[in-house]
Amino acid sequence: MINVEESVFLCCDIIRKDRFMKFVIQVVGNASVRVVEEADGTIPEGGGYVSGSIGRGFMVLVGISGTDTEAIADKMVEKMRKLRIFEDENGKTNLDLAAVGGEVLLVSQFTLYADCKKGNRPSFIHAGLPDMAEPMFNYIADKCRAAGDGGAPVPLYTSEMRGICSCC
Repeated sequence: MINVEESVFLCCDIIRKDRFMKFVIQVVGNASVRVVEEADGTIPEGGGYVSGSIGRGFMVLVGISGTDTEAIADKMVEKMRKLRIFEDENGKTNLDLAAVGGEVLLVSQFTLYADCKKGNRPSFIHAGLPDMAEPMFNYIADKCRAAGDGGAPVPLYTSEMRGICSCC
């Protein structure tokens, strides 16, 4: 359940071109990702399992393009961590992630690169291929961990599994 009054969605695109890394950031009171189907089509026992969860912080959908670099990832992580989008005691958005002891839940999401300009079938040609995107995603997760951002980065690659994100 999402309380819209307390939710903040941001799409960060440092380079300002649509072919570079994208973060869609949601401020959450808590968030989790539940895997409901494995790559081979099997349903996990019990109907699924939680592969990552956090308390207060950011749930971040990460879109990686085929041209992204570690330098771009460094800028994106630094920008995300410094965003002052949490309310202070006066109700002003003045606090960053560290100031509120926030956590980060990362979800790899190639669909952020859906190109619907032509026809009715989206193209994902600008999304990074898994052999490049997965190590880049792990690099971003490691940067968040090194910075002390708690939570669990969740590599949710559609080719490997299907999941449900929930937050409030």
